[in-house]
Amino acid sequence: QVRLVESGGGLAQPGGSLRLSCAASGFTFSKYAMSWYRQAPGKVIEWVAATYSDGADKYYADSVKGRFTISRDNAKNTLYLQMNDLTFEDTALYYCAKGASDYISPNESTYDSWGQGTQVTVAS
Repeated sequence: QVRLVESGGGLAQPGGSLRLSCAASGFTFSKYAMSWYRQAPGKVIEWVAATYSDGADKYYADSVKGRFTISRDNAKNTLYLQMNDLTFEDTALYYCAKGASDYISPNESTYDSWGQGTQVTVAS
């Protein structure tokens, strides 16, 4: 059974940093693309970042490019999102998502399993 458990969210000040983790189990983590999404209150879900199974190539939404870094440790079955220079607009529930294959797309239908999310709140 696929399980994705996010952690690391919390309260940060503008300009601050947080590191999110997504612990994966129930599948061969090293064979699948992974993404981060987020959903702010009252807004549609937004794709944030993605990486292929080997972690070599990484892709970002324009809104986070240069501030966020996606990475993965296939030995630990864990996906990460390092978030720097946080702004109020980064406040959202952040989800990790497992690709249905080793293919990346911002389209939600590309992903077949989701975690429960971890809340990130940026406030002064």
